[in-house]
Amino acid sequence: MNILVINSGSSSLKYQLFKMPVEEPLCVGLIERIGEPNAFIRHKDLRGEQPKIMERDILISNHEEGLHHIVAMLRDPETGMISKPEEIDVVGHRVVHGGEYFSGAVVINEEVKEDIRELFSLAPLHNPVNYQCIEFAEKDFPAAKQVAVFDTAFHHTMPEKAFLYAIPEYYHSEKKIRAYGFHGTSHRYVSKIAMDWLGKPDAKIISIHLGNGCSIAAIDSGKSVDTSMGFGPVSGLIMGTRSGDIDPSVIFHLLQHEDKTPEEVHNLLNKESGLLGLTGSVDMRDIRKALESGDQDAELAMEMYAYRIKKYIGAYIAVLNGVDALLFTAGVGENDFRMRARICHNMEYLQIHIDNEKNKIFREGIREINMPESQVKLLVVPTNEELEIARECFELLHQ
Repeated sequence: MNILVINSGSSSLKYQLFKMPVEEPLCVGLIERIGEPNAFIRHKDLRGEQPKIMERDILISNHEEGLHHIVAMLRDPETGMISKPEEIDVVGHRVVHGGEYFSGAVVINEEVKEDIRELFSLAPLHNPVNYQCIEFAEKDFPAAKQVAVFDTAFHHTMPEKAFLYAIPEYYHSEKKIRAYGFHGTSHRYVSKIAMDWLGKPDAKIISIHLGNGCSIAAIDSGKSVDTSMGFGPVSGLIMGTRSGDIDPSVIFHLLQHEDKTPEEVHNLLNKESGLLGLTGSVDMRDIRKALESGDQDAELAMEMYAYRIKKYIGAYIAVLNGVDALLFTAGVGENDFRMRARICHNMEYLQIHIDNEKNKIFREGIREINMPESQVKLLVVPTNEELEIARECFELLHQ
């Protein structure tokens, strides 16, 4: 079975083609800066001993054009993987918000599409784009089954005490205002990898996803019991451009006393805050250079970033009544050994002891970075959302 996975962001398209159930990736690619003059495409053919990489700048005005380019590369006479669209059996779509409708992967029909449309207001930057890609893929791959995998689905196991807000019940029952959580596909994937590695299906795990968006999840026996993101993706940890947790009084103050409009406050907290607001950059490499040159704003930003994560680790150890492993994943979590060291510093009381030498060593796959005396395993686990989506598609269609 050939499963094409489409992972669409607000201005990007990631994709992978898998041969299932052997989980063999045939190609992987990325289109960035869709709608901008400097759009960029990178396609990697994974067949053979050495990957073949194609990169070029290209004008792509919208996601439909982007998907057409993906189809063209898949069908390229020299480097393509398929000769006709009918060779794609399934297209798996990452959909950010599934609301209370979806607790797992679903085959897409008109009713599912209507539910996704109804959730546009809960994820205005992502769900409309996810929906458009579904419609485009239905045209480009008319014989394929279209499957939706939702970022929020993994967190449907959270208990009411974790996902409800202390506001009148009407707002949940009628308006569906509650914590949903995000990055669920990534948290599910890395926690399964870790449980297998630990040999412990009932493991208590804290999964720390650190990319441009950041979230942390408390996972007990493979089920999410709490997570830092809530109704939307702003709450919780400090992120690239998002503020993370903030006192709602600040929002009221900005509206009432600083003459900000709701849209301006929304943009401030979503697009102008986080590391960008603190340092002027969202790139950890640039912030690291500023830090090395003695920039005190960069130093404070790194301390705040790590401190917020440490607070959540402590809270989630309390929620889980202990922890077997901390997992670091996504771009920053997998690659920034200095940030991992900051987070784990002064955590000895919780039996967390990082091995600074192991922490600096990079290698492929899951790796352990704790001292032998650490009762808590510290694991770096590379995420692969696209593979998790392919797995969920295959499992759904072979139940």
